[in-house]
Amino acid sequence: MNPRVADVKPEKNYTLHIWFEEGIFDVKPYLDFEMFEPLKDIDFFNSVRPMHGTIQWANEADFCPDTVYLESVKTK
Repeated sequence: MNPRVADVKPEKNYTLHIWFEEGIFDVKPYLDFEMFEPLKDIDFFNSVRPMHGTIQWANEADFCPDTVYLESVKTK
């Protein structure tokens, strides 16, 4: 498996709309991990960008593309 994120849009309640297959990825379960704690600031969370086939924030926090793909709820 080697899915790649094409685009990402922050949504309400710390979720992300992910495009590879369209889906919603819930970041809430990860917010207490040290690397992801800055994402609790909604403005920082909303700064997410697609990067090298996955998603990334300015502090270089990112997710494995496989995790994003497998844990996203497909919307189409």
